[in-house]
Amino acid sequence: MGSHKDLKVWQESMNLVVEIYAKLNDFPKEELFGLTSQVKRAVVSIPSNIAEGAGRQSNAEYVRFLYIALGSASELETQIEIARRLGFITESATFEARVRQIKSMLSSLIKSLKSQETNTSTI
Repeated sequence: MGSHKDLKVWQESMNLVVEIYAKLNDFPKEELFGLTSQVKRAVVSIPSNIAEGAGRQSNAEYVRFLYIALGSASELETQIEIARRLGFITESATFEARVRQIKSMLSSLIKSLKSQETNTSTI
């Protein structure tokens, strides 16, 4: 298996980090320690957990960290919706679509790793 940097889902989640950080510059300054902080934590958690899981010794551990990344992606979806409802962002559909794509990719990777684990345990 290659590096986590070779994974399309890691690359896409890293791109999302950059895009979200750029958008957060438009948020009201009073949100710096509120929603802005929460969004940053969630978006950074996605590629970070993919990388940490890839560095683990087993598929089971890898899958556990991918589930954490998936949870962070769901958290980010909610935070984007909150930001939209508060009027901080208007193009939420673009971000929401990107997050859905990443969640789908994470789910596929989890399924693949679980399948590999099942196949190797029956040998």
